[in-house]
Amino acid sequence: MQPKLLPMTKVHNFSAGPGILPQQAIENSISALQNFMGTNLSLIEVSHRDKEFESVMAEARKLPLEILGLGDDYDAIYLGGGASLQFCMVPYNFLNTKAAYLKTGVWAANAVKEAKFFGETEVVASSEDKNYTYIPKDFNIPMDADYFHYTSNNTIYGTQMHSIPDSSLPLFCDMSSDIFSKQIDAKKFDLIYAGAQKNMGPAGATLVILKKELLEKITRKIPSMLDYRNHFSKESMYNTPPVFAIYCSLQVLKWVKEMGLEKMEERNKAKQELLYAEIDRNEFFKGTTAREDRSWMNATFVMNDEAHTSDFLKLCKEANINGIKGHRSVGGFRASMYNALPIESVQVLVDVMKNFKP
Repeated sequence: MQPKLLPMTKVHNFSAGPGILPQQAIENSISALQNFMGTNLSLIEVSHRDKEFESVMAEARKLPLEILGLGDDYDAIYLGGGASLQFCMVPYNFLNTKAAYLKTGVWAANAVKEAKFFGETEVVASSEDKNYTYIPKDFNIPMDADYFHYTSNNTIYGTQMHSIPDSSLPLFCDMSSDIFSKQIDAKKFDLIYAGAQKNMGPAGATLVILKKELLEKITRKIPSMLDYRNHFSKESMYNTPPVFAIYCSLQVLKWVKEMGLEKMEERNKAKQELLYAEIDRNEFFKGTTAREDRSWMNATFVMNDEAHTSDFLKLCKEANINGIKGHRSVGGFRASMYNALPIESVQVLVDVMKNFKP
């Protein structure tokens, strides 16, 4: 007998991660948990070597390349360990003499920290001097580095790179919190990685996309599980993959493809314009980052009088707004407006802000 499901109250989910997912991806994943592709087995019971799941993996690897307009010279795999494991794997595989990094937040700083274990690591610019509230401009990338790495969106501090840096070096990017959120020239990148749990799926899977020729540049001896060549040659099946996270990510990717990046960008642009306009208009609130570097994905703001913070959080709770409390490094509030968040939820938050009277 199936358990009776209670009616769900509409929750406006601004959580920074794991973040909101499209309803159709959740429903399809629930169905697969109950009966995966007519096998009468749950998705999390079947072998990852069965033809049914192999077809899931093949499509999940193909769709990111298709959505980003990348050709056969690129490949995609899924790994565990989140973006944090990529902070280690990237330099382990590709840092031979020196690497260049842009330091724009906690996760970018962690990537720098890991790279230093494997060779000289040059920070070309940092915004740490102002608590990562802006994106450094006019930095110089050393020509003798093996690659240049940056983080496209800074989840904690609410800044985002709104253009792709010009680099003659192989260009690597952590896109964990803004992948598939807008149109980009993905061919400019040699390696892209993204933890799924912010903008493309549940926690447990990490997407890695790279230009195949990069694999020929790996020269050092690397433990088997940290060697990209093993994972790409086995097409994400070098060890048992996180099957549920990949299946659910595939459902999100199907939704993204159906929407299209042009439409996704229009949708995300409208959401951030609506919220930032209210932040700038409202005398009780102020943004925490440089306006030209504001993130479309994670809007960070505080009260002009911090004494009213708890009152505003209480009103948000009453309006069924979830995940709005800011990270401890910034304080105040953080509204994460990932792809699946509807503009109606942003309007609810804006209405609460408009009606706030201490």
